Amino acid sequence: MTSPSLFSRQAWTGIVVCCVVLAALPLLNLLFADGHPLHVPSYMVSLIGKFMCYALAALALDMVWGYAGILSLGHGVFFALGAYAHGMYLMRAIGREGSYASDLPDFMVFLDWKTYPWFWAGTDSFWYCLALVVLVPGMLAFVFGYFAFRSRIKGVYFSIITQAMTYAFMLLFFRNNTGFGGNNGFTDFKRILGYSISAPGTKAVLYLVTLAALLGALLLCRAIVKSRLGRVLQGVRDSESRLMFIGYNPLWFKLFVWTLSAVLCGIAGALYVPQVGIINPSEMSPANSIEMVIWAAVGGRGTLLGPIVGAFSVNGLKSWFTGAFPDLWLFALGLIFILVTIYLPQGLAGLTARWRKEQA
Repeated sequence: MTSPSLFSRQAWTGIVVCCVVLAALPLLNLLFADGHPLHVPSYMVSLIGKFMCYALAALALDMVWGYAGILSLGHGVFFALGAYAHGMYLMRAIGREGSYASDLPDFMVFLDWKTYPWFWAGTDSFWYCLALVVLVPGMLAFVFGYFAFRSRIKGVYFSIITQAMTYAFMLLFFRNNTGFGGNNGFTDFKRILGYSISAPGTKAVLYLVTLAALLGALLLCRAIVKSRLGRVLQGVRDSESRLMFIGYNPLWFKLFVWTLSAVLCGIAGALYVPQVGIINPSEMSPANSIEMVIWAAVGGRGTLLGPIVGAFSVNGLKSWFTGAFPDLWLFALGLIFILVTIYLPQGLAGLTARWRKEQA
C-alpha cells in the first residue's frame, strides 16, 4: 500500500503544509478581530481541534488494524477513559465555583455524597491525572489483550469481545453510584493549570498541543512501522502461523501494539475533553468505536496518513450533514462505508496512489 520510504516526497510536503496551515488557525483567531477577512472564528478552532483528536484516535486504530490485522470495535473505551482521567482533574479544578459552592463536584452534592470516593485521591494534581491518562487505558488494554491473545482469539471473535467490553464499560459509567457523574458525565469546566479554560489563549494552547501530539504520534508510528518491529507486525497481519513457524511468538508483538494503540487513544481523549467541554458515557458507545473503524477504512488502513485524512473527511461531512439533514446521518455513514468497501477497498490513500501511478 505504501512506498518503501512509507511517505513520498509529496506526502512530506503535504504534511508540512498542513501543519503550517493548522498551526496558523488559532493565531489568526487571536491576532485579528471578528469581522476581519483573516479572522478565524473560535468555533472553527474548537472544531478543528476536535477533529485532530479524532485523527489521533484513527491513527492509533490504524496501528492495530492496518499493520497488525487486529480489528478492534472497542477503541472508544480507551478514548473515553483518557478523557475521564483528565476530566477528574478538571472537575477538581472547579473548586467552589460550582452551582452548590461546594468542594465536591455538583453531581456528588446532588447525590448527597459527603466525600470523594477513594479512586479520586490525588486527582487534584494535573500530573497525577496525566499519568492516569496513560496508565488506565494502557493497563486495561494490556490485561485484556494478554488473556485474549494468549487464548489465540482473533478475527471476528476478537472484534466481538472488544465491542462487548466497551458496551459493558458504558453501562457501568451510566450508573450514578460509580462516581463518574452518571449519564451526565463531567462538564462545566472552569480552568486548567490555573488558566480559564474558555479564554481564547487557553483554547489556542490546547489546540497547538493537540497538533503537536498528532504530529508526534505520526512520527512515532512511522518509526515503528519502518523498524524490524513493524515488519514483524505486518507478518502477524499477513500470516501469523508462518511467523510462529520461523520462531517468533506473536503474543508480545500483538500485546505491544495493542497497548500502544490504547495509550494513544487515551491521549486523544484527554486532549478532547477540555476542548469540547464535556465527557459522558455515550463516548463509550459501540457506535463511536465503529465510527473510528470507518475513519480508518475511508482514509485507507495501513497507511498512517490515510486514517488521519479519513477522520477529517468523515467528521467534516458529519458536521455539515447533521446540520442540513440531522436525521439521515447514520444512513449516510452506512452508505459511505458500503461504497468505500466496494469501490475503494484501499480508501482515499489507495485512490491517490492509483492516480499517481496513472500520471506516471
